[in-house]
Amino acid sequence: MTEALPLLWAGAAGVLLGLLFFGGLWWTLRRGLASQRAALWFFGSLVLRTGLVLAGFYLVFDGQWQRLLACVLGFTLARLLVTRLTRPPAASQSRTGSASHAP
Repeated sequence: MTEALPLLWAGAAGVLLGLLFFGGLWWTLRRGLASQRAALWFFGSLVLRTGLVLAGFYLVFDGQWQRLLACVLGFTLARLLVTRLTRPPAASQSRTGSASHAP
């Protein structure tokens, strides 16, 4: 049980890093697309997010590949979670059977 605890902490750290990375990406897209300096937003966000995640992976890794694997799995889980939570609402399409194009 005590061997699994560091792996659980590494997985939780991966989820946190993933939430920061992909949540930051979503926030950057919303801010950057409405900005006059979109390139600055995107480049600055990329450098900051990537630096934070690489530093986090390095700290969690601590020379043990098992921890790194658990961290990457948590990171991937966070990606799935953020993707699902930030998905735009589906447009309701009613299919009445009539064609919506010109003959």
